[in-house]
Amino acid sequence: MTAHRTIICRTALAATTAVAALVLTACSDGAGGGHDMGSMESNSSPTATSTSTASAKAGDHNDADVSFSTEMIQHHRQAIDMAELADSRASSQEVKDLATKIKGAQDPEIRTMSGWLTSWGEAVPDDMSGMEHDTSSTMPGMMSSDDMAKLDKASGAEFDTMFLTMMVQHHEGAIEMAKTEQANGTYGPATKLADAVVTAQTAEIEQMKQMLEKS
Repeated sequence: MTAHRTIICRTALAATTAVAALVLTACSDGAGGGHDMGSMESNSSPTATSTSTASAKAGDHNDADVSFSTEMIQHHRQAIDMAELADSRASSQEVKDLATKIKGAQDPEIRTMSGWLTSWGEAVPDDMSGMEHDTSSTMPGMMSSDDMAKLDKASGAEFDTMFLTMMVQHHEGAIEMAKTEQANGTYGPATKLADAVVTAQTAEIEQMKQMLEKS
């Protein structure tokens, strides 16, 4: 009888142990499954957030951004027209180098702003020469058609002085436009471009004033 009880107890103990092991395994798997799901959610969350942020940035523009891009494209085009004249008319290599720098900076900015306008469903200004398209009455710093005609006829030291004087005024107008964008724009890339315009053209104004003092 005692031996029989011993066998029963051992059998029960073994069964209990097996059940406990199964319970522990199930708990362990459940915990692992929960962690994996958390990882998946964590891994997918940044992607969803990034997509949402990108969409917000793509559409986060206002009328000030559109005006800035539209007008600065035309403003830059006239500056490039002026800079291109320097190749054949300037006598100072320093003036020629500055003109090349201006053209090299503003050409890519025109392409960038044109891309923004297209993505917003807005019209990109016609690619008309600044010497033919007089917008001086609507944008600060723009040269009139008469101003551009005079610059076109000048050469040598006279051209250098005229170019630098006009370009200082032109840059001052661009800075004014950029500051308006800084204050009123909402599209991040556009306000950053405005920052760059203010920084670069302020430095170039100082350089041109020093060049005028030496001439």
